[in-house]
Amino acid sequence: MCELLGMSANVPTDICFSFAGLLRRGGETGPHADGWGLVIYGPEGIQEFKESSPSAASETAQCLSQSSIKGNTVIAHIRQANIGGVDLKNTHPFQRELWGETWTFAHNGQVPNLEGITLSQFTPVGDTDSEFIFCWMLGELAKHFSEHPANDSEWAEHLSHCCETINQRGISNILLTNGNTLFTFCSTKLFWLTRKAPFGVAQLEDDDITVDFSTLTGELDVVTVIATQPLTNNEIWCAMGQGECRLFAEGKTLWSTKTPAVIHKPVNDKASGNS
Repeated sequence: MCELLGMSANVPTDICFSFAGLLRRGGETGPHADGWGLVIYGPEGIQEFKESSPSAASETAQCLSQSSIKGNTVIAHIRQANIGGVDLKNTHPFQRELWGETWTFAHNGQVPNLEGITLSQFTPVGDTDSEFIFCWMLGELAKHFSEHPANDSEWAEHLSHCCETINQRGISNILLTNGNTLFTFCSTKLFWLTRKAPFGVAQLEDDDITVDFSTLTGELDVVTVIATQPLTNNEIWCAMGQGECRLFAEGKTLWSTKTPAVIHKPVNDKASGNS
């Protein structure tokens, strides 16, 4: 299956470190060689990068992993195709407009049984179950709310019921954002960590790269990273429970259905869990 990466921060933050750890799994340290995508919601707007080739061999992906492009919200995806051909139209993340906002969606899993799920306002361009699910979910939000609710937890709770419906038909780990909030749903496996003061050192799991975040951040910075598998080997990652939904905004949990357990502890004491 695919792997997901998300970020929610209270200040514009680059995704270089985490993306560097993810991209090697796209055909080098992992089998996810059927395309990659990165969407960044930053101060200057939305930037999207996608290729249907392996991220580990991509000059563009490598360049982005070393760039200083900053955003408050990010979704990235590396694909291992199961439904739909290996081409750009089937490469995550997918985007649509709702309530005057650009929504971005990425999915990990497989939902082969979509019989009886009827699309309304939105139509897929590609052939994946993932894009079909995205179109259906946005359509359900559009039918239930004529405009963006004043309280984000309202649409998040409604969307959680949609996720439950899809989850009964297969595996469906989900990241969804409008740039202001980041919605996550765990079907089988999803982890998150929050970095805040006091910041420390982090070491990538898939590459010999170490970063001392205390030299790159301010005291009030809060950055939450979400991933299919923990990306570092010396930080505390939290596991989302199966069926759990969580909504992040500015690096903090805005709403959730469950409280996760800490399961991925540092292998040494050189770095703080809040780095």
